[in-house]
Amino acid sequence: KKEYDRLSPRYAIISQLIAVRNEKGFTQEELARRLGTKQSAIARLEAGNVNPSLGFLEKIASVLDTKLIIQLQ
Repeated sequence: KKEYDRLSPRYAIISQLIAVRNEKGFTQEELARRLGTKQSAIARLEAGNVNPSLGFLEKIASVLDTKLIIQLQ
């Protein structure tokens, strides 16, 4: 339970990223091309295998024409 709670925010952002990417009609490959990276990097991110930087998340939000909102509670 403790580990699940610790990882919950990471998986929440990943789920949101996948949902918005699909909503906008982007494939992983298209998103990667617009970000200047490889499709495999997007796949690793969406699988939860990497810890993306804030800058990378901001870049993704910009490409997807969305806002990145970070909160501490």
